[in-house]
Amino acid sequence: MRTLSAKQRIKTAIFLLALLLSAGNTARAQSPESAPLDSTGFLTERLNRIDEAINAEIANGKIPGAVALIARDGKLAYHKSFGFSDIAASTPMQKDSIFRIASMTKAVTAAGAMILYERGLFQLNDPISKYVPEYADMMMVSEVNSNGDASAVVAATTPIKIIDLFTHSSGLSYPFASNSVQSSYVMAGIIDGMTSRETTLATQMKLLAEQPLLFEPGSDYTYGLSLDLLGYLIEVVSGSSLDQFFDEEIFIPLQMHDTYFYLPENKANRLVTLYAETKDSELIVSRGNESNIILDNPRYPIGNGKTYYSGGAGLSSTAYDYSRFIQMLLNEGDLDGSRILSRKSVELMRSARIDSNGDQVPDFGLSFEVVVDPAQVGELGSIGTFSWSGAYLTSYWIDPSENLIAVFMSQVRPSQSDIRAKFSTLVYQALK
Repeated sequence: MRTLSAKQRIKTAIFLLALLLSAGNTARAQSPESAPLDSTGFLTERLNRIDEAINAEIANGKIPGAVALIARDGKLAYHKSFGFSDIAASTPMQKDSIFRIASMTKAVTAAGAMILYERGLFQLNDPISKYVPEYADMMMVSEVNSNGDASAVVAATTPIKIIDLFTHSSGLSYPFASNSVQSSYVMAGIIDGMTSRETTLATQMKLLAEQPLLFEPGSDYTYGLSLDLLGYLIEVVSGSSLDQFFDEEIFIPLQMHDTYFYLPENKANRLVTLYAETKDSELIVSRGNESNIILDNPRYPIGNGKTYYSGGAGLSSTAYDYSRFIQMLLNEGDLDGSRILSRKSVELMRSARIDSNGDQVPDFGLSFEVVVDPAQVGELGSIGTFSWSGAYLTSYWIDPSENLIAVFMSQVRPSQSDIRAKFSTLVYQALK
């Protein structure tokens, strides 16, 4: 008989317990805010393949646990939790577990900006300097030295437009991104978004204005702090903090009761532990110093600071809460009688403005990747689907053709798991 190693025994135990937990979560009564599941439009036996794939990923030690949600025609078709929110404590993952959603924050910020745009408070093609004057005379990288760092700059001839912030075509970058402005960003103290420092959007965005751009605004695409600057624009134009604005204009109207920049104490125990995958493919609790972690406090959004509202990365949420937000977008701006955006605004947001350039640049709308041609993507999907993901293994997509939304949430970085892509495939293969 083959003898299992200690590592294999641990993985087997986790797998068996995960199966028990997922079965229990499926059987128990729905939480009050969730309607009964309705699998209309899906083949139930094929939806069960999602369970198998997620449990296998837990058993293989790739993720600690997950929550997955699918809704079609405005009805929940699938909403389950798997595995653990904390492995060491054997804390079961729950459907209302709270995850750091990182860049899934960007869509909320984009919607917030569009709310103000619809009120006539600015035009999308206005220069950002009209509202944040520090961005009036931007410099741009013109030469790079042998280390790959910017060695000379020239004046940019094109202003950053507000619409450039939605589409990452502003020339702004991230400190974690390896390019010619990275060392300048780091030396200046620019942060990636999630922090326990005592700082504010106003302080950081004015500091960012002193850094050179990677290219002429509007001429290229690079993923960066554009949505943090858009969040600051919301603060300037509305006169409210981004935190307050989101609460009043989006979260309260959409009944998103579990979405925050910083968690209240009575909900801190629902935050999922952040893990990191090591070179030996083992999960360890993140210490905040792993490669590309983009986080100076692995306990974020718990801890010190609580003053920096990152429009690009700062929110935490549940799968159900976030599904409320993206259902509103699928419904062309309305949910349960709360009109957040106009139909025409959502139509513009989900339209590709940036053309795909292979793996480096996606077809991109106003904060979303957009599927223009499923054949070019090479995976199951639909024309017009718009989506994005978060750094810590979360993702969502909105498919108007199938009247479908889906959310996947786990909590690992760095990670080699492809479970988000598998989840997408398994959702589509289950359609009738």
